[in-house]
Amino acid sequence: MTTSNTWDSNRSAGNIVRQNQQQSVYAFIDSQNLNVGTQKFGWKMNWIRFRKFLEEEYGVTKAFMFIGYIPENESLYDQMHDAGFMVVLKPTFDMTRIQPDAPKEGDKEPEEKKPVKGNIDADLVLWAMKEMPNYQKAIIVSGDGDFFSLVEYLESKQRLLHLLTPSGHYSQLYNKYEKYVVRLDQFRRILAYRDRKPSSRQNPRNS
Repeated sequence: MTTSNTWDSNRSAGNIVRQNQQQSVYAFIDSQNLNVGTQKFGWKMNWIRFRKFLEEEYGVTKAFMFIGYIPENESLYDQMHDAGFMVVLKPTFDMTRIQPDAPKEGDKEPEEKKPVKGNIDADLVLWAMKEMPNYQKAIIVSGDGDFFSLVEYLESKQRLLHLLTPSGHYSQLYNKYEKYVVRLDQFRRILAYRDRKPSSRQNPRNS
């Protein structure tokens, strides 16, 4: 039996929440769907800007980030934590290790990246349900149709504020909830991470 770990902090979003916010808004973020959905179209999310965007645009008081735990990524979890996210970690397993029926001859795969599985769907739904007494509105950040039942339930209880999808490529199940959908790629200019590498200044005399 596996359990999820959560990193909380008093330094998180509470420091920047509007004091006059009348309703509490929680965001529940499918990090894998968000990452894949943005990188597929050639950009990466700036997590600091994204947290600020959630607070300023929608008054998000707590943002839960659900991630499959990989030990070598602990520095990334620290960065997200410091940016104001409540990071919920899901144990992962290496899908290359348990393959008893896989053929052994002539079936070697290049060892670029090992497939790692860390399904966070159940955890996101669980947290959204158990935190319900603490928020008035919820934002689900994912385009994955696996959250359809959760979205449907939140909408029936008048708790759904928005469904934020990485792009226009999201599950057709959400067509019914089109009025709640906000595409994050439309905010790419302000949300995209830009790698600021030190620029090598050319000597005007040599140019």
